[in-house]
Amino acid sequence: MRLRVAVRLLKIQRALVRHGLDDFIRATHLYRPFRFLFYLSPWTWFQRSAGTTRGDRLRLALEELGPIFIKFGQALSTRRDLIPSDIADDLAKLQDRVPPFPSAVAVAAIESALGAKLDDVFSIFETAPLAAASVAQVHAATLKGGQDVVVKILRPGMHDIIDLDLEVMDALASLADRYWEDARRLRPKELVQEYRKTVLDELDLMREAANAAQLKRNFAGSPLLYVPEVYWDYCRVNVMVMERIHGVIVSRMEELRARGTNIRRLAENGVEIFFTQVFRHNFFHADMHPGNIFVQLDDPQNPRYAAIDFGIVGTLQPRDQHYLAENFLAFFDRDYARVAALHVESGWVPAGTRVDELESAVRTVCEPIFNKPLKEISFAQVLLRLFETARRFDMTIQPQLILLQKTLLNIEGLGRDLYPELDLWKTARPILRKWMRERMSPRAVLRRMRTQLPDTIEALKQVPQLFQVAVREAAEGRFRLKVENAGVSELREELRRAPGHRDTALAAAVLWLSGVVWLGLIAPYPWLGWLQMGAALLLTVRYCVSRP
Repeated sequence: MRLRVAVRLLKIQRALVRHGLDDFIRATHLYRPFRFLFYLSPWTWFQRSAGTTRGDRLRLALEELGPIFIKFGQALSTRRDLIPSDIADDLAKLQDRVPPFPSAVAVAAIESALGAKLDDVFSIFETAPLAAASVAQVHAATLKGGQDVVVKILRPGMHDIIDLDLEVMDALASLADRYWEDARRLRPKELVQEYRKTVLDELDLMREAANAAQLKRNFAGSPLLYVPEVYWDYCRVNVMVMERIHGVIVSRMEELRARGTNIRRLAENGVEIFFTQVFRHNFFHADMHPGNIFVQLDDPQNPRYAAIDFGIVGTLQPRDQHYLAENFLAFFDRDYARVAALHVESGWVPAGTRVDELESAVRTVCEPIFNKPLKEISFAQVLLRLFETARRFDMTIQPQLILLQKTLLNIEGLGRDLYPELDLWKTARPILRKWMRERMSPRAVLRRMRTQLPDTIEALKQVPQLFQVAVREAAEGRFRLKVENAGVSELREELRRAPGHRDTALAAAVLWLSGVVWLGLIAPYPWLGWLQMGAALLLTVRYCVSRP
């Protein structure tokens, strides 16, 4: 372990001790040999935490430890079913009340990034921060053209701070991978690598601006979600300027009710937005804690969400997206046999797993939560039980799904606060069924085929040359296939022994190999490849029957 990593671990311990969170030290075996160093330190005695409650002390400790720990506290604050309410109330302050850095530093960063004086760009710039978050802070301003905007500035030194904490996480993951018996299944090193990509992406404000622009296109004209306009002329890696959003922060329930908001519709819209982003758009906002969500109340009976902070977004591979949708629908229909079969097909559990046993285990976990309102369901507890079940079947964690799981838990926490009576299943099932019907409709299939046709044609242009080489080598007795197949081998022998029937055999070989190429090129549409291979087999049968 590198020296700076060890030093950082000791600093983490020092912060916990200084803020009176000694229980964390006693519960962490790694720190036990060092804990007395800080109990004996006068410097620690005279700098004890100013926090009065346990939640306040935890919040101050997380603020001191930096952005990665602040993000942990933000996520935890939405889970009032997992932590006491007093701690959740204090951690909620991390969502939009992180201590700001000096305004002079912010102004200098803006002028350096834009290469212009502040007065040349903005007619008004408020030096007092509008909000401060874990990796950046925001100032309100007005452009020369009169547009009300917010200016987001990256906190100074963020790259160095996050690099060190990621190195600490790497070191701990390596230790876990070496000594922890569950590491092979939980894959800590891969989880850290996935988190590394997410965090580093968040430090590039040009990437965040691009995410906002994409999300805005996806929801153009939608009554569900509004995304602010990005002003590209004033965006840089460490500075971003976008339209200022006006609305009520979603966590201010009393104000929402006082203004006559249809809370039930607001909660249902949140579920629809989630499933629309994940399945229809395959591009979802993955940092949906309450500090990043506003409600626009131009029509309180039809409230509309407005989102900010697009540094973390998620996408899924088509295969994962398909299996997740199938899993959700099977889950909604209580088809636990299908859930178990999908886990085997996707490779999330070993191929030899008994589907009936996995089905029984999933039913045991999931059946008790049906027909209950959201206030009586905890997805976190269900996930924990599913993880315990997964351990029995050697199920591996899927790092690519971590952002989705995090977002789903955030949505659950938000829904629980907004409308605890929400029937999640009734709301989500029709949305997902509609998407599945649209995805498998002839029009959608033809559209995807048309999109992929140019690449397919370019690949197929190479096929005749490959066939010429194959036929020549077959005639010379040098033809070999990497994947031996009885049908192809049979065709090769007939090519050598029956020149008179070579045309039929060659056509069958062309169709067979075309099917193989098709399956390799466009995996989402395997039926086209299998159709060609089936035709090849029919020709082969015809050839065999017609032989003298």
